[in-house]
Amino acid sequence: VQLQASGGGLVQPGGSLRLSCAASGSILSINDMGWYRQAPGKQRELVAGMTSGGSTNYAESVKGRFTISRDSAKNTVYLQMNSLKPEDTAVYYCNAEGVRLARFTPTLILWGQGTLVTVSS
Repeated sequence: VQLQASGGGLVQPGGSLRLSCAASGSILSINDMGWYRQAPGKQRELVAGMTSGGSTNYAESVKGRFTISRDSAKNTVYLQMNSLKPEDTAVYYCNAEGVRLARFTPTLILWGQGTLVTVSS
């Protein structure tokens, strides 16, 4: 069971990127899925999260620019990033919490491998 992220790259300021992250393996359910990022010399921070019920939360710095969405049937989470700024440059990690592989078993926390987003002219 693992998370596989994709969609990072180099984009000019003001541009857009869409990140995807799919959970593979035999999974019964996932509670929360989200995206974190870590810029050089900084701590990892939450960018956006989404519960299984559809509730979302965003970092103040990305509100109005980024949108998280989720396809629960495919165990996939997306991050649409618009109006990108140089300060959005970071390695973006997807995260899944409350991952249950079978009934009555402990839940897991999964992290993706990280995908680099560089915003530069």
